[in-house]
Amino acid sequence: MSFKRLDQEDIVISADSITAPAWSDNQTNLTTFFTSSAQASRTSGDYYYNVYKDNFAQTSSADIQFSLAYGEVNGSGSLPFNPAVAGYAPSQVVYKQFRNLINGTEETDLSFGGTTVGSIYAISVERARFKEKLLPGSLLLTLSSSAGEMKVTDNSNYVSTITFGDAGREYELVSASSAGVRVTTNSGLDGVNGFNIASGSYGKFLPDIGVILLNGDALDLAPVSGGLSMGTSTSVGSNSANIGKIYNLIDNGGSFTLRSEETVSSNYIFVRARNSEFNYSTNPSNITGSGELRHNVMIDSPQGYITSVGLYNDNNDLLGIAKLSRPLLKDFTKEALIRVKLDY
Repeated sequence: MSFKRLDQEDIVISADSITAPAWSDNQTNLTTFFTSSAQASRTSGDYYYNVYKDNFAQTSSADIQFSLAYGEVNGSGSLPFNPAVAGYAPSQVVYKQFRNLINGTEETDLSFGGTTVGSIYAISVERARFKEKLLPGSLLLTLSSSAGEMKVTDNSNYVSTITFGDAGREYELVSASSAGVRVTTNSGLDGVNGFNIASGSYGKFLPDIGVILLNGDALDLAPVSGGLSMGTSTSVGSNSANIGKIYNLIDNGGSFTLRSEETVSSNYIFVRARNSEFNYSTNPSNITGSGELRHNVMIDSPQGYITSVGLYNDNNDLLGIAKLSRPLLKDFTKEALIRVKLDY
């Protein structure tokens, strides 16, 4: 076995971004949406609905694509845990959960485009749908009601400085014409950022945790003011089925485009075998008992075959091994350059 110490310039590190569809069956655009009536009727249905691409009643192996939840800062719009204690309800739990997740504190309420909002709808993409994170600029969600239709995307293509919170990168949701392309001139918009004049942005896109928050206050506005007349109910002490309302908007819209992103880092190690190196076989059977070459032809014209490259540390511990697809002939008239790639 022959060893050669690697020089610093023999090792190069690179990183590549790999994108892929976020939905099952390699689909970028999700066009069908189903919920499970059994799940919605259970206790968990007070907190969230799971949404599937296939009809759960007909396909028991249907995969969850994302979940929907409704949150309100004072607990309105859902039944309280204890009728004698107002406010403490699933909607308040959901709101505070996302508030703590994003802001890292209970002291500051959620803010969309600089406007504090007390009513939110949360879309949590199923973790199995993406490897590392969601891809900014790939989101296009169509929402539709009897009052009209709206498309939203993130504003990642329009910000020069990325905002970071406790949940990683934060982008605002804006009115859109296509994925990553905002619209600023529709009714009710500020004409600059694509935000709603009365209620700030239409939500937040949090690609590092796979969450999309929608601004309930903005969706409740009339179309002339940039909303969809959604009709979120904030009545205290009653179950207002608000989760079902956002599901209907998405289902009627019939289009949810999203891609995932993964950063793959690679180490490229260049192993160089010069013409004078690695020409003699290291097989013990090639040496006689007296230490001479067994075959005289190998004295002046040795030939060897490189079959693998092992990577060792200074303690001679084998850290990794790379196998060549076929043996590489080596003699004094040939030099070899072998590139080893390690992905992680």
